[in-house]
Amino acid sequence: MKYCPQCGTPCDDNAVNCPNCGSRFGGFGPAPGMRGTPPRSIALCIILYLVTCGLYGIYWMIVLNDEVNAAAGEVNATSGGMVFLLSLVTCGIYGLYWMYKMGERCDRIKGYPGSSGIVYLLLSIFGLSVVSYALMQDTLNKAA
Repeated sequence: MKYCPQCGTPCDDNAVNCPNCGSRFGGFGPAPGMRGTPPRSIALCIILYLVTCGLYGIYWMIVLNDEVNAAAGEVNATSGGMVFLLSLVTCGIYGLYWMYKMGERCDRIKGYPGSSGIVYLLLSIFGLSVVSYALMQDTLNKAA
């Protein structure tokens, strides 16, 4: 029997995710929900982000949200379209909260507790959201 590193729940030895919090255990191949999702080129995404003056960033945010939620096993979490709408309506305040939550989910995908949420939040506050997106995409590429 092993224990979840995130919440401490006892889990079956061959479990891939914690039955309590959904945290993924390391070393078991692709995360649930990531099977069949091809890795995305981070350099190409950043170039498209810059060339389209940030418009590609909206699409990238929506897709990242849905893929991170699937990889973290949180199928009932807020959809990417709703995240964009809430960020727009709240003049970006929800976007800061979203960045923090995405950091927590990325840490869960990696399989160890960390402080990515605070890093992503600080990067967003200083206008470097594209760096946070690139870090999230790197986590997804490694999970796929």
